[in-house]
Amino acid sequence: MIGRLERKVLSGGEVSREEAISLSSVPAEDVFDLFSAANRIRGRFRGKVIDICAIINAKSGGCPEDCSYCAQSSRSSSDTPVFPLIGKGQVLEKAAEAKHGGARRFCIVTSGRKVSDAEIRQIADMISGVRALGLLPCATLGLLGKDELLFLKDSGLERFHHNIETSERYFPEICTTHTYSDKLKTIAAVTSAGLSLCSGGIFGLGETWQDRIDMGIALREIGPDSVPLNFLIPISGTRLGSIARLGPFEALRIVSLFRFLLPDKEIRICGGRMQTLGEFNSFIFFAGADGLLSGNYLTTTGRSFEDDASLIAKYGLEIAG
Repeated sequence: MIGRLERKVLSGGEVSREEAISLSSVPAEDVFDLFSAANRIRGRFRGKVIDICAIINAKSGGCPEDCSYCAQSSRSSSDTPVFPLIGKGQVLEKAAEAKHGGARRFCIVTSGRKVSDAEIRQIADMISGVRALGLLPCATLGLLGKDELLFLKDSGLERFHHNIETSERYFPEICTTHTYSDKLKTIAAVTSAGLSLCSGGIFGLGETWQDRIDMGIALREIGPDSVPLNFLIPISGTRLGSIARLGPFEALRIVSLFRFLLPDKEIRICGGRMQTLGEFNSFIFFAGADGLLSGNYLTTTGRSFEDDASLIAKYGLEIAG
């Protein structure tokens, strides 16, 4: 079955929902066949180049939204730093460090439902500075509209990141202060503004495999350029603080499934990578990934640029320049 679906994808076909269900439930003894097939699909559609991005937490905590996984929500009792929008100098310092480490994309991330008009003007100046360093500027700024996005694009923004997070069915279980439809409206505005779109989600929220498949198919219809896959790090004080963490092979199955569903898209492994995969971190490319978020995340630690560069080289792959 794995071989038949691999050939279907390699010849330009799409994996159906029913076929994706079959892939998600392959026996444990066949899981390495699944990884190998996903790796070959990655090689055919994405080549040997790995794209590295980095982020900065430019405005932290105090978010009025109630996302159940997020330590920055005001509904969370986590001990998370709270600070307003930082200065341009701090952003450019971190951007320069990221470039030196091999990143070619740098994302400015803020907490909250959306940034204010005054903050957008400040962030636009930061974006121009990031572009001047020779990096591709990205931003995660909440539920923005087309006019706001066009203003940022004129300042040099290349890509906007806005996750759908999970399936439409499961979304109300993780957030009630905004809707899945709100997410889609922002994504439509990103596309309409002519920006590159980065959209994916987070796994280990209590969702089912069907939810994961529905999310993957929804992303196939949306058509983002980059698909970030995050694995929940349960944080004390959040509503999901006591949920069991995903096992490494379940996470790797998810990576492979998304490669089958989205063969020509950038599959980027982001938050929770080291905490979830541990010693199996080196399997991410073998399982079908071709992008990484390197360095630290928003409120948790990640992996150094040097270690990621070494891992990429050991696999005989190249860092996108």
